[in-house]
Amino acid sequence: MMAETTSTTTTTSGAAPLRDLPGHVETVGVDTFNWLRYDSDKALVAIAVAVALYALFWGLRWGTCRVLGEGHPVTTWRGFVRRIIRKTRSPFIAMLAAEIVGNLSDAPAPLLRVITVVFTISFAIQGAIWVREIVLALVQRRTAGEDNEALSDAMNVITVLVNVVVWILALILVLDNLGVNVTALVAGLGVGGIAIGLAAQGIFSDLFAALSILFDRPFRVGDTIRFGEVTGSVEAIGLKTTRIRAITGEQVIVSNTKLLDLQIRNLKRIEARTTVMTFHLALDSATPALAGVPEMLSGVLAPLHHVEFKRAHVTAVTATSIEVETEFTVEDASLQALLDTKQKVLLGTLDGLRGLGLSLADTTPKVQLPVDVATPVVKRAAKA
Repeated sequence: MMAETTSTTTTTSGAAPLRDLPGHVETVGVDTFNWLRYDSDKALVAIAVAVALYALFWGLRWGTCRVLGEGHPVTTWRGFVRRIIRKTRSPFIAMLAAEIVGNLSDAPAPLLRVITVVFTISFAIQGAIWVREIVLALVQRRTAGEDNEALSDAMNVITVLVNVVVWILALILVLDNLGVNVTALVAGLGVGGIAIGLAAQGIFSDLFAALSILFDRPFRVGDTIRFGEVTGSVEAIGLKTTRIRAITGEQVIVSNTKLLDLQIRNLKRIEARTTVMTFHLALDSATPALAGVPEMLSGVLAPLHHVEFKRAHVTAVTATSIEVETEFTVEDASLQALLDTKQKVLLGTLDGLRGLGLSLADTTPKVQLPVDVATPVVKRAAKA
């Protein structure tokens, strides 16, 4: 019984400011009228100062926007700052001037409380606008240069999420300043958010993976990537899946979450290609000729443009050949340049080996039938 009484008392006291609103309005009205009537000089001075401050703040906003200029994109600091300042609303400026003057004047206490409450509410709304614009401006700065349908969809989703979050926070702050007990509201929003998150876990997982791809940019539309056993060009990045045109022709569709879980190689961002070519020479190759192979390979690579010679060595002797290895870097990142260079190196090496009197080894495995298998065949042939 006592618990019920306590709960009722708390609720009543929390809702009292709203329930007694007519009485508060009457008190504020009477005290303000008496202040204007019996202390009119100070009241008029306070009002004049408040109006002057409002005009000053409004002029600073207007002048700053003029100095920063129009037409600057949000990717520049001028466009970014101008966008934030331009979103500063006149009601907030008016309440800021009233709050400053109220704290410096001897206005009635009920009027000062009203000014403080209204200023807090206007500050909460203005703060939500500032946060919304800052977040969206930062997102646009990060995605500058991207122009695709997925990015437009992602921006719409981000805008909705940012609006929901900032305005819910602003509403909670406003209700709290009006004397409403927001504890139950916050708890309900928390439970509801958890329930929605669990129900749409897969959707949100792919959505945030798509946002990660769009903002972190491990690859873009048009890049050639390799993941798992698939190599292809990225055709589209959606909110749930990414579409890739494989080099074999088919379109591969993979969810964004699974794609980010794999190791991705972005082949378009190769700055230089280093490759190793191995030649198998015959086992009867003369040692003096083999010693001249590294110098010959260096001479083959030296005239090639955008090619850096690394090394050339006789590296191993196997049962079928003598292995010679050369390593070089092609500074042109294109696959075509690499293949052209390897062709020139191969043809030049073949001519160089002939000049040194060397030949390539025959590494084809030779299959010989065992004697005990071949003999019966011969005997059957003789009987025939």
